[in-house]
Amino acid sequence: MIAVTFDFGQTLSELDLEFLAARLAERGARLSPAQAQRESAAAWAAYGAAKRQGLVAHDAWCTFMRTLLERSKVDPPERAAELAEWLWTEQPARNLWRKPIAGMFELVRELHAAHVPLGVVSNSEGKLSELCTELGLRECFAAFADSGVLGVEKPEPAIFQWAAERLGVPCSALIHVGDAWDADIVGAQRVGARAIWFDPQDDRPLPEGVLAAQSAAEVRRALERFGL
Repeated sequence: MIAVTFDFGQTLSELDLEFLAARLAERGARLSPAQAQRESAAAWAAYGAAKRQGLVAHDAWCTFMRTLLERSKVDPPERAAELAEWLWTEQPARNLWRKPIAGMFELVRELHAAHVPLGVVSNSEGKLSELCTELGLRECFAAFADSGVLGVEKPEPAIFQWAAERLGVPCSALIHVGDAWDADIVGAQRVGARAIWFDPQDDRPLPEGVLAAQSAAEVRRALERFGL
């Protein structure tokens, strides 16, 4: 039996920049969602560098958000670090990663209907199960490996091993779908799982057991190539 796990942010649901701008407005700050969209790649690059330096949880998250706000010229600019900290404290109740990525929720529901064991493996703030309830996906997942609950983050093997155990399969029978090379793909490889790199940011050669996909349709085809 094959089980599939998904990262959440930037894989199933993306940062809702309109919602982010509205939240910042509550604190008297202004942000252009269009400008933030243009600067997202740079902010994710900063997050990746932070993870490679060993930063986790608050420190890595705030590195991403502070970089996004600074590069997007949040007004007033001197409040970028303060606003990032405030957003972090608000994240468990008002998660910013709430905009469904085209076709991905539908793919999850399709796999669930086909009785494929599904889980979420995500570096998050401890409220992913509640967010999935809010977004109408909770019943599709048999396991939530939420780093904010478990106290361990991707790419550490333990978080993938926990998910595989809850889904009733060995790690070798796991296919993990995620957007972050260091957290998702390297993490999956460490436990002998296969992986689908979602919306890859470069064209690096892919090792055995890893496929790339830029859309829900391509994820579906990659799962088929892996025998699902």
